[in-house]
Amino acid sequence: MNFATMDSYSNEAIEILSLLKRRKNVLLSGPPGCGKSRLLNEVGHAFMDTPVTSVSAPSPVLVPDSPVAIPREVETEHEEFQNVWPAEGRDQRKVFKTVFHQQTKHREFVSGLSPLTNGESGFRVVSGTLYRASEHAKLQGGASLLVIDEINRGPAVQVFGGSIAGIEPEKRLNEDNTDTLNTQYFELLDPETGDIIEYALPQHLYILAAMNQADTSVEPLDVAFLRRWAPYRLKPDYGVLREYFSLEENDDDLPSTPENALSVYEAAIRALNAINKRIRLGKGKEFQLGHGVFLTNEKEPSLELDEALEDVTELWGYVQEHIEEVFFGDIYGMATVLNVTSGIRSHPLKLQEITFGGEPRLDLQGLDEVDNHNIYKLLKAVSEG
Repeated sequence: MNFATMDSYSNEAIEILSLLKRRKNVLLSGPPGCGKSRLLNEVGHAFMDTPVTSVSAPSPVLVPDSPVAIPREVETEHEEFQNVWPAEGRDQRKVFKTVFHQQTKHREFVSGLSPLTNGESGFRVVSGTLYRASEHAKLQGGASLLVIDEINRGPAVQVFGGSIAGIEPEKRLNEDNTDTLNTQYFELLDPETGDIIEYALPQHLYILAAMNQADTSVEPLDVAFLRRWAPYRLKPDYGVLREYFSLEENDDDLPSTPENALSVYEAAIRALNAINKRIRLGKGKEFQLGHGVFLTNEKEPSLELDEALEDVTELWGYVQEHIEEVFFGDIYGMATVLNVTSGIRSHPLKLQEITFGGEPRLDLQGLDEVDNHNIYKLLKAVSEG
């Protein structure tokens, strides 16, 4: 069994655990690259840990001949953990994971009929991830964390079905699995008997879901569905990047040419910040790009100038790809985000008016020519203004 202290996990993970304890259902959102997947895994590990608590020493007794005449009381984190860790005192913990997609069915999540395999005809009742997590949480000492990634990629309302009415904290069963006046039952096919039964969710079933709001290929989630979740929003954290690249905060102008690797990393962080500010104005905060885009390299940041330029050039490809996706077909929008329209004469990218079929068109020139020789010049131009 693992043991945890309050400093074993990030502040974000602790905050999500606290929300899960109080609200049961938490929906994680934020721009791509902000660490949603990392947080899902971290909270899963934390949920499985048993918080370390200590017990106060017995009442002090004077023992004159003892080296320690009066034993001190032992400090305890018990009360702090009580306010944070879900399902305190329950040791049968389990994490259930699933990923929604466009073909996810209600039977895969709750229960339902599935065709028999191996050439047999007929159907069988299958238990879905939510049902299995719920049944585990109903056990003596049981507690379940259900993690749903990409929840907005599937038809979430249809996948949850009637169970969506029963996930709210006040509509769950009691600690002993008896119902209350507010318990919300819903119908499902019993995987054991195949009968339609009335079913309700237990107290110690916790649901943590994540969605990418910038994904324009999927429909937004239903408002009535969303109100049943406690929101937790992530945003780009440039402090994480400064720590990663060993950079201190400074407002000095960037040098005209890179002096060392640190000046390259400084330019990259400032450029990402400037790009996100413009994306936020043009498209919305959910379309920004997270700090994780600069944390994809497994190796430590190089202190050699040439290597730093090569690494940042590679990372720039992810930034450029994101901008092209967000502003697909909008050349002027791309140019604005990249600060080409500001009139900086030294900008390596140029916005040109051309004609096609007798009609005027815009062409953003230079994107295909970004390399380690001009990447710093590009980052500096993008970050200005």
